[in-house]
Amino acid sequence: MKAVAALLLVGMLILWAELPTGSAWSCPPVRFTCALHNPRNQCLLDRHCPRGRRCCRTFCGKKCITRPSGTIHVSQV
Repeated sequence: MKAVAALLLVGMLILWAELPTGSAWSCPPVRFTCALHNPRNQCLLDRHCPRGRRCCRTFCGKKCITRPSGTIHVSQV
């Protein structure tokens, strides 16, 4: 039982460490997509983007985008 609790704690710490700070916003929804079979991606993961940007699906492929306007920034306390 102690081993399970320890593994759970380690897993939660790893997930917490992977979360970027100050990025409490999600990618905007994509309502339409292009007809290309395999569109070119500018990025694959958030870490492939400059600081303050996220790798999001767009109309045609994934791109690094900035925080959408109207999103409230949650600062660290």
